Amino acid sequence: MAVKVITDSTSYVPREMLREFDMGVAGLSSLLDGVTFADDADDYEPFFTALEASSAMPTTSQPAVQDMVDLMAERVSAGHDVVGVFISEKMSGTYSTALLARDMVLERHPGAVIEVVDSESNCMELGFAALAAAKAAAAGETVAEVVAAARHMVERTRFLFVPETLEYLRRGGRIGGASALIGSLLQIKPILTVVGGQTDVFAKVRTKHKALAAIVDALAADVRDKGGLGGVIVHHIHDEAAGNDLATRVAEIVGHAVDVCPIGPAIGAHVGPGAVAVVYHTVDPMRKSG
Repeated sequence: MAVKVITDSTSYVPREMLREFDMGVAGLSSLLDGVTFADDADDYEPFFTALEASSAMPTTSQPAVQDMVDLMAERVSAGHDVVGVFISEKMSGTYSTALLARDMVLERHPGAVIEVVDSESNCMELGFAALAAAKAAAAGETVAEVVAAARHMVERTRFLFVPETLEYLRRGGRIGGASALIGSLLQIKPILTVVGGQTDVFAKVRTKHKALAAIVDALAADVRDKGGLGGVIVHHIHDEAAGNDLATRVAEIVGHAVDVCPIGPAIGAHVGPGAVAVVYHTVDPMRKSG
């Protein structure tokens, strides 16, 4: 018997890592103009091309209950315990679906052990928590220790991103604490983050160039003040050049190449093309408010 970790597709954990740690993934999807786009597709180009050409707002669907049940039941039936680490419950119904699926599996397998963890975020801030759990599981740790590893990571990550526009966040209802920026007469480029499971404002600057510089400065300060860097990744939404540029800036600070990971439809639909982000974790806990 072992502990097996599952997550959802909004973690955007690189596929080689999913394979390495035998992680299961529950897929979200987005619906735009009658066409469904899978969040774990090999190519995100068709979705973002359609998004930029459409006046409609996509709708995002959480994983089907049965898909979640199947992920859990397959591992339980093989004699394993299960730990699921999922997108913030304030951002998606995925966490609630996981709780429902867990209860359904336990009805059929009353002796099973299934724990569900709210990562309080998405993208690789979720991904780092899920990977921490998976690494603990691979090391032979108990369910309680695997859950603790995920929660330990949640306290040590930061997610900083710069959207091209706030319009997608506003229209999708995912704007959270950044709502105060809507309607502002100031020409600002906000740096957003995730605090308490929802979007919040980290800082406000006047240009994207200054926003990227401020993100790199914030990372450098956290690495200096929080015991050092544990890991870092750069995201982009349908703007590979911008992602590569930010990764180059970050690499100059951390002293090594930084992987760039595109974000798919489920999150991209609510943040919009052109956004770039950095997600990192430190050795010591950090205060996540801006």
